[in-house]
Amino acid sequence: MRTEFFVRNGEIIPEDEWIKNIDSFKIDKEDELKDPEPKIATEVRRLVDDAIKARIEGRDNVGICFSGGLDSSYIAAICKKFKVNFTCYTVGFQDGQFKEPEDVMHAQNVARHLRFDDDEFRFKVFNLKEIEPIIRKTALILKDASKHYDVKVDNVVTIGVGSVEVAAHSISKKEKVFFSGLGSEELFAGYERHKLNPTNDECFDGLLKMYQRDLLRDTAIPRALRFSFTTPFLDEELIRYSMKIPVKYKINDKGTKLILRKAAEPYLGKYSERPKKAAQYGSSFDRAIEKLAGLNKFKHKFEYLESLK
Repeated sequence: MRTEFFVRNGEIIPEDEWIKNIDSFKIDKEDELKDPEPKIATEVRRLVDDAIKARIEGRDNVGICFSGGLDSSYIAAICKKFKVNFTCYTVGFQDGQFKEPEDVMHAQNVARHLRFDDDEFRFKVFNLKEIEPIIRKTALILKDASKHYDVKVDNVVTIGVGSVEVAAHSISKKEKVFFSGLGSEELFAGYERHKLNPTNDECFDGLLKMYQRDLLRDTAIPRALRFSFTTPFLDEELIRYSMKIPVKYKINDKGTKLILRKAAEPYLGKYSERPKKAAQYGSSFDRAIEKLAGLNKFKHKFEYLESLK
């Protein structure tokens, strides 16, 4: 059973230690891999498979925060391959004129493709009345965490993503460990900003900033709900190798995270091609926050989130 290198004795390591660890992964451009793309894709597949398998071993059951996107689908496919007891949890928001959340539609398609049974895949679409206490609970968890860490609780993205996690946990069997795809976007150039600056330096800079943007949130929420996240894409060996991959194999005019898609294709087929959709948008939770802000007479979403007590 592999533990996360940013956790020690159940606590997140200090930010300066995180930065020091990430600095050790930086290389000069001349040290990038010279191997052909198919060989690199094969090695990425091995490393990702091993990182997931190492986090399965010794566990009776695991949960997966499942959007039907590349990362969570890859994790689920490997859990299925190694016959671990797992359940994928997908959540979304739909109310009134809003269409069915994209994540729910994609998750159902991937679940059929991977032949999940009823115990391996659960989903729920929340209405406005149901989602409001989820968002409130998330905001309060992060506000409490801000007493100890520098968590920006008025950040709509932070609370939007956190609400997806809290909602998924609410429909779960309360597994002690949940898989997260955190880190994949940084390693394999999956964000819009990577299109503007398609370099490994941008990937590296994103890894440094994950502490404030992602790790504090994904420490605070599991702590409050009494579970932990495991993050195979933040496996040290995978990070070290991925930072050596020429960026042309990660992102170009054909798309993002290309080398990871090639690695996942034997498991996911066409479902390895789904473009990135941020959790708060794919679930439509961002729309829920916007609607609640309006109903509570706030002009901006962050004003509504700040008001929650």
